[in-house]
Amino acid sequence: MRIIRIHEYGDPDVLRVEEAPVPTPGPGEVLIAAEAVSVGFAQTQMRRNIFPAPMWRPQFPIVLGGDVIGRVAGVGAGVTDIHEGDRVGAFTLNGAYADYAVVDAATVLPVPEGLDAAQATALPSPGPIAAGTLGTAALRPGESVLVHAASGGIGHLAVQLARAAGAGLVIGTAGSADKLDFVRGLGADVVIDYSRDDWAEEVRAATGGKGVDVILDSVGGDVLRQGVGLLAPFGRLVFYGSAGGGLEIPKVSPMELIEMKFLTGFALSRWRAARPKEYLRNHEDLANRLADGTVRHAVHATLPLHEVAEAHRLIESRAQIGRIVLIPDHTA
Repeated sequence: MRIIRIHEYGDPDVLRVEEAPVPTPGPGEVLIAAEAVSVGFAQTQMRRNIFPAPMWRPQFPIVLGGDVIGRVAGVGAGVTDIHEGDRVGAFTLNGAYADYAVVDAATVLPVPEGLDAAQATALPSPGPIAAGTLGTAALRPGESVLVHAASGGIGHLAVQLARAAGAGLVIGTAGSADKLDFVRGLGADVVIDYSRDDWAEEVRAATGGKGVDVILDSVGGDVLRQGVGLLAPFGRLVFYGSAGGGLEIPKVSPMELIEMKFLTGFALSRWRAARPKEYLRNHEDLANRLADGTVRHAVHATLPLHEVAEAHRLIESRAQIGRIVLIPDHTA
């Protein structure tokens, strides 16, 4: 099989196409013959060794992770509820960039037969993250929501799910006119260019000066810093990424939080382990919404697996709208 390995950190050209034997799943593991594999901004950070999450402690050679959609090609000892031939999806922190991927059986989810493989890459992580951050924020009908990076792989789903949950005002930020038009087309009431110096003032004006009830922040840095100031009383900010390069959480004074503001974080693996029933309910809901078209999963481009370096360049150009998906070579 083909596999993409990294033997050193660096630019996209460190992603090497190599040959390897098809792996054998161990106890509690599942082997997936991949139909589609997602590429996210986090993986570009991992390739450059600037991914801040504590669970990322790789050793060379590295095979980057992502959302894998495909057929079960083998199961390890102790796996009884997943069978060869099942169509499934899973997010794995490493080992996704290959024709075949071994994943933890506990992370495997069913994928509807009729759902396009690239579309289905929303199911393992971006959809659950969008739904999980909204759940963590305890969004209530009628409340206002600010979604940063609203044209991205997670953000554009969050905009739609916030609308479906009855948000009274949905504000989306993005960095270009095309992206802002896209976010508006998803149902956002207000779209704002976050590259403008006065973006925060525009957000406040959109709420009539009241502030925002919920902020979903995947940018970090100064955007997070300003976001705390934009929260209404009892407002909740959920931080789940650092796409803006802000690897350090800015200092927040306790006196800001005493104004009845709440700041928390979100990690998919922690949420899945703590609230597995909620995770599965959200998965089923999103699968149904993708199938009936009430939620749109935007795929910017699909590329063959061996063009993974180009996929990373597209991500880092910040030009894509939605997701970049790799199609493993054995499916061509």
